[in-house]
Formats: sequence, C-alpha cells, structure tokens
Amino acid sequence: MILRQDYLKKLIDFKDKNLIKVITGIRRCGKSVLMGQFKAHLIEIGIDEGQIIHLNFESLKYEHLKNYASLYAYIMEQAGDRGRVYILLDEIQEVDGWEKTLSSLQVDLDCDLYITGSNAKLLSSELATYISGRYVEIHMLPLSFKEVAANHADEPMQQSFNRFTRYGGFPGLTEMGDNEALARDYLIGIYNTIIVKDVISRNNFRDVDLINLIVKFVTDNIGNLMSATKIADYLTSSGRKTHASTVNDYLQALENAFAIYKVDRYSIKGKQLLKAPYKYYVADLGLRGTALGFREMDLGRVIENVVFLELVRRGYHVFVGADQSFEVDFIAEKGQERIYYQVSLSIVDDNVKRREVGGLLKIPDNFPKVLITMDYHAGETESGIELVNLLDFLLGN
Repeated sequence: MILRQDYLKKLIDFKDKNLIKVITGIRRCGKSVLMGQFKAHLIEIGIDEGQIIHLNFESLKYEHLKNYASLYAYIMEQAGDRGRVYILLDEIQEVDGWEKTLSSLQVDLDCDLYITGSNAKLLSSELATYISGRYVEIHMLPLSFKEVAANHADEPMQQSFNRFTRYGGFPGLTEMGDNEALARDYLIGIYNTIIVKDVISRNNFRDVDLINLIVKFVTDNIGNLMSATKIADYLTSSGRKTHASTVNDYLQALENAFAIYKVDRYSIKGKQLLKAPYKYYVADLGLRGTALGFREMDLGRVIENVVFLELVRRGYHVFVGADQSFEVDFIAEKGQERIYYQVSLSIVDDNVKRREVGGLLKIPDNFPKVLITMDYHAGETESGIELVNLLDFLLGN
C-alpha cells in the first residue's frame, strides 16, 4: 500500500477544523485507501477507535443506510455519548439525500466530518445549499510519476516513465507487478466501471457505443482544440449520426466522473476567457490506453497530458494561453502566482526551438516562463526562459 503523503498531510492539517472535508477524484484513485490511512493516523495519535465511524457505501453491508434519515439515525446511535467523533464516509453519493445528513450532524453532534465521492456533483448547487462555505475540497488524482518511480526504485527511471505513460498511475496497478496482461485487464475493469456506473447509469444514458466513441475521440485528440459541435460533426461524417447537444451531455458526464478535464482558453492580451473550442485532458493515461487499445501513442500529446495533471496535482488552476499570433500550452495560476508553460518533446531542431521559445517571448508580462522537454538541460535558459527536463520537473528536481 502506497502512503499518499501529500493528501494525508492535507487531511491532518484540516483535522478538527469546522469544515467538512470533501475528497473528490476519479474512481479507484485511492480515496478509500486514503481514508483508511487517515483513520490509522487518528488511532496512532490517541483517538479511541470507538470515536471513529467509518462507512464505505460501496459495501452491501451498509445498503440499509442509503437514505439520509437512516444514515443520520445510525450515526447518532453509534456516536452515543462518546464525546467528539470522527465520521469518515466513503462514496457518499450512493446515499440519497446525504447532504441533509451532513447538515444535521454538524448541528446536532460534536463531530469532524470527512467524505469521499467519485462525482463532481458532490459540490453542485444542491450541496452548496446545505453546507455553503462549510467545506473544503481535496481533489485527488491517481499516483504521480514521482510516486510510481518511488514504488519501482530498483528499475531505471526511463523504464518507470515508459510504464507510466502506457498504463498510468492507478494505485491498484502496483499489485500487478510487471504482468502487462493483468495490468490491461485491471484497467479495462476500471474503464468499464466508470463508463457504465459513473456515466451511463448515473445519468440515465442508454447509448454505450456513443460514449465509447466520444471517449476515443477525446483521448486520441489530447492537446487539440475541440468542441461538442466538432465531435458531433466528426462522428456523423463517420457514419454515427448524433447532435452537439447530446455530445455535450456526455462530455459533461465524463467531467463529472473526473474521467476528463476541460481546459478553458484564456486570451493573454485580452485578459478574458474565450468560448469554445476547448482542450481536454484525460485523468489517467491508463484510461487513454484502454480506450485506444494500448496502441502506439503520440508521445508529444502524452507528455502534455502528464504536465497538465502534474500542475493540477500541485494545486494550480490551469488554462490554455491563446492569442491571434501564438498559443501557450498552459497558464498555471495559484493565488497571485502565475507561470507560463510550453511543452515540447524535443527542441534539438533549431526550428522547433525558435517556435516554442518564440511563443513564450511574445507574452507581454514578466511572469516566469518555462519550456519543458524530454531533452536534458541542466539549468539552461534561453532568452530568459527556463529550460526544464520533463523527468526533473515531475520529480521536483
């Protein structure tokens, strides 16, 4: 079991704060394991196990608690007069009206609340109505490359990276060892669960074939500008008639399941968000491999996806930088901090180097600008632009 130290630290930092801790993320990214690790931490620091109520609603054991009233009654009974209790609720979206339970518990019980969920609707307007301003979201991703590399410390770094770009970072892969057939079967199982349970069933969709075609298109066009209209036109021209509104509904459902991320374009000179088209990135490269049959990939697009996920992992709000004469892969913002990132497979070719550096030089401000490539740079700069090797970036070197 891999200790998710960064996420665990966040939970520890927020312990006993008067906020509901909401852990979100794609299915099988490790949310339940994180809850278990946090529970172990509570016991380690002296919290009596009887003061911890931990329920996982993926288990049939708690099927009878999947409505807000019965869940509330059960927790109140379990809490008794034990003083402050720590309530850990996994996959809370399975409980009908769960937000009412949380709101009442905050009023009626001395408790510290932690919940996980695999759907972005956890933080929708319904939740905000009940606990507005009283929660903090901790968004969780599958394993980072740094975590994967640490788990395979006995193998060359490049080999770990090749595995990561092919199979991604779902924590369960660590149990498959080097068996590629098992890894593929495991990922296919995750993919099917996300598509069937988190997208089709949750949204009452019926067309499994259409959602699979949309996923294939999106994952095959990582880093390209696209829109629901463009996808619908492509599918229709390929013999699968559909409409932009339908595609948009499916894309939104995939976003809600945290399977993909939509990235808005931002006009650097105009200083405003732009309308469609957008760019999409997949939450884990293992899903991309599964959707596309693990065929050979465009490594340039893959590393762009890797950088995007790493920026999200580090807490940045990410945009695509756009203007009439140039585009910047990512604008990463966090508070008052802003960094521009360009991602390129290699800049050994002088023409490529001029193009990639030139786009960054056109930005009319003095925020840091970074060019990430697979080349080894060892601290080089080019016209004030920092040149960084991708693996060094991912490892935090």
